[in-house]
Amino acid sequence: MRAGWVALLLALPALSARAQAPSASVVVRPDTVTVGQPFRVEVHVRAARGAAIAFPAGPDSTAGVQALDPRAVADGRAADAVDRTATYRLAAWDVGTLGIPLTDVVVTVGATVHRLPLAGITVFVRSVLPADSASRVPRPARALFVAWPIPWWILGVLALIAFLLWLSWRRRRVVAGPAAAGAPPFERAQRAFAHAAALGLVEAGERGRYVALMVDVLRDYLAERFPLAARSLTTPELTAEVRDAATIPAERLGRLLHEADLIKFARRPLTAAQALALGDEARAIVAHEHVASTPAPATEAA
Repeated sequence: MRAGWVALLLALPALSARAQAPSASVVVRPDTVTVGQPFRVEVHVRAARGAAIAFPAGPDSTAGVQALDPRAVADGRAADAVDRTATYRLAAWDVGTLGIPLTDVVVTVGATVHRLPLAGITVFVRSVLPADSASRVPRPARALFVAWPIPWWILGVLALIAFLLWLSWRRRRVVAGPAAAGAPPFERAQRAFAHAAALGLVEAGERGRYVALMVDVLRDYLAERFPLAARSLTTPELTAEVRDAATIPAERLGRLLHEADLIKFARRPLTAAQALALGDEARAIVAHEHVASTPAPATEAA
């Protein structure tokens, strides 16, 4: 009798350790899904009090089953043990029975480390295609360009309108071409100045564009009057070429071109009054050169 009690006392530590051994259970909800449908994997672990439980992070992002959210861990209500559940929200991207690759759960109790494998977890992904999809023949591919059915009379009207517009443009070119081509540079410059002013750019807020157009007319006039003052020259090159011209106010021209460069290239802000003043200065330089280069009329002898 005494020997039986001794054996029982010796077996109690082993039985206690076995009772406190950690355990894990896995539930898949739902266990049958479609492609892309979210589902949950709940891993429940129970261990002795004071145990540390480390759940796996989740499936690899390159696997057929991927995690949609980070792992969520919640504690149970057991008072005599560590009761903890990790929930994984996943989605599958293939059909059939797919394995859920989760690594081991690591439970540390004092100096003892337990590894609880989570192998063999699967989910069934059913196809949403009809049962007889294998016998269906797909439609032929469409053409890259689909012809737009336009009635023939609409095409005729469009062709007639285009022809009338071409005739009107040709007539204006024939009538206005010789007069414009034969006009002196000063008259052409005045017409160009008037056209730029009639666009209403200053009123519309396009002040920099207005100054650029007025300066372009000035440079066109100088290029016609002086062959060396080509449009391709920069502002310093142009002012250097016309510095010795007696009919051109070189200092005024240099200041105007410098201001125009700051407006065009440096986005310098300016008011409407400043834009109009710069345009008037371009007109004045052209008028000054025209008057200075026009010979005075000969007076009759007394």
